[in-house]
Amino acid sequence: MTFLAGKIVEDVVAGAPNNGEGEDNIGRVKTLRVGREKYPYISAQAFRRWLRDSLPADEPRSQVTRSGTGKAQQAYTAGRPDRFLDDDLFGYMVAVKKENYQRDTVLATGTLVSVVPQAPTTDFGTMSRDFPAGEHPVIHQHELYSGVLAGDVLLDVPRVGVFETDGSGLRVSISQAVADEARGRGAQGVSFRGVAAVRLPLEERRRRLAVLLRTLASLRGGAKQALHYGDRTPALVLLAPMKGGVNPFTRVLAAREGKPVFDADVLREEYRAWRRELDGPVMIGWAPGFLGDQRERVRRELKDLIEEKRVTVQHPRDLLTGLAGQVENGDADSWFEDIAA
Repeated sequence: MTFLAGKIVEDVVAGAPNNGEGEDNIGRVKTLRVGREKYPYISAQAFRRWLRDSLPADEPRSQVTRSGTGKAQQAYTAGRPDRFLDDDLFGYMVAVKKENYQRDTVLATGTLVSVVPQAPTTDFGTMSRDFPAGEHPVIHQHELYSGVLAGDVLLDVPRVGVFETDGSGLRVSISQAVADEARGRGAQGVSFRGVAAVRLPLEERRRRLAVLLRTLASLRGGAKQALHYGDRTPALVLLAPMKGGVNPFTRVLAAREGKPVFDADVLREEYRAWRRELDGPVMIGWAPGFLGDQRERVRRELKDLIEEKRVTVQHPRDLLTGLAGQVENGDADSWFEDIAA
């Protein structure tokens, strides 16, 4: 049983990738306050939308249904994790006509919050093109900022392609009819963590995890791309295979003297404390140039762990696509097994 735990870091340069509710005619970026300081953030919902939109064009998406009006309106997906990768990995809740199905997410994503406080600036703009002489322009304003935003991720690998059909909760993942249909296409009935479930063939489970990793390597999205297009692939990604669902790497990125810093001492001590729970090396994908010369400093400070292959440092794309290839080749099949199954 393996969870992939770690961090995703976005490098936002003069951007507004996730906006909140506007005020008057000013578009506001999402921020949260800690004391008097303001921290821009990218919501987990927005980040997951980027991931869903970045899936390969030939990967079928679960269709969304919207119904009702006002407080009675709702929107839900097909709730078919057997057919759609996004329902499988991102979860859903479908509650219609006495039918209730719910799947907790396989990929847990935290909010990506600026590591250091930021004061977004307000860009003033006007629209006056083709207006008659003497007519007042239309005024508009919006916020933007530069910052390093980091959030935690946790991927429950044994649950990829496994759907509960029973349990002690209020809702199951799929109906018996869907379970029967899945079994007819090669899925197996299994007991998973003490609950009856249906499990897709291992080849399809490998494929889905590999697609997710490759999609993360080519992530795109965000608001206001016409004005603030920017790279949204992770500037830094840290993934560590853990035997349990914990994430000891939350604090490797910290603020020091007003700047984001990768703290190699924190990683080293967390590695020592959790080394028996690790199921492989701590993998760091770090884009060249991100955080200046810190990449080489961290390489020097972790030289012994790198030489012992307990920590790897490479480009984020190389890490994610390389790991996807290992998964497809069956080199990580043990990660899909659950000792409690």
